Amino acid sequence: MTASQSAEITGLYRYPIKGLTPESLPRVPLRIGQTLPADRRYAIENGPSGFDPEAPEWKPKIQFLMLARHERLASLDSRYEDATHRLTIRKDGQIVASGDLETAAGRAAIESYFTENFQPELKGPPKILSGRDHSFSDVARKVVSIINFDSVRAIETMLGGTAVHPLRFRANLYVKGWPAWSELDLVGQMLAIGQARLKVVKRIVRCPATNVDPVTAARDLEIPPTLSRHLGHMDCGIYAEVIEGGEIGVGDAVAVEEPKLV
Repeated sequence: MTASQSAEITGLYRYPIKGLTPESLPRVPLRIGQTLPADRRYAIENGPSGFDPEAPEWKPKIQFLMLARHERLASLDSRYEDATHRLTIRKDGQIVASGDLETAAGRAAIESYFTENFQPELKGPPKILSGRDHSFSDVARKVVSIINFDSVRAIETMLGGTAVHPLRFRANLYVKGWPAWSELDLVGQMLAIGQARLKVVKRIVRCPATNVDPVTAARDLEIPPTLSRHLGHMDCGIYAEVIEGGEIGVGDAVAVEEPKLV
């Protein structure tokens, strides 16, 4: 892939609470070494994990409620308000829980809902976790995840024409314009989006969360095994670190920068 083969951002999403609803954004500022603002800012601890909010360290996702194992989470519609820190959860259009995640009472209101309604999934008391600017990402480093729409279309072909909702992959950036799977060869290269620069650092190995339909909450596909059979790996999408900050938005071009000569 060359710098002339630019892509376009068609969707921007953050996930304020790990495992809950994606939130669409028109534009967003990127800061050096950070995720999208408030991306995976909170997580719902599934039994004691040893997480210390005063000295936050990465924990594996099995310590939290997550779609990979708990598909019923996709049946909830959640919204987080930055100004008030309020999380509102709806089920079938009705508000079932609401609370300020920065107050003990607000967290207790959310925790009570999961205690009462997610008993089969719980390994211990559910607890809302956060820690300064910590991100409960699937990987330890702070990254931005990117999905290529043409690769999703290629998966549909592998599945015999079955529609695959792109939000199964829970990415931050969705782009179109790159040939299918060409993004996997970008590890180590730099992406330019306006003034922002992102270095691609890793392919994303897909987990069973992609098998869950984000609309119906049904576990109805086998995407990682399908990738393995057809490609010999389970990778779809890439992680990138923000090297230079700047505002990005839907419709912006994503260019692959050619390596600088030294």
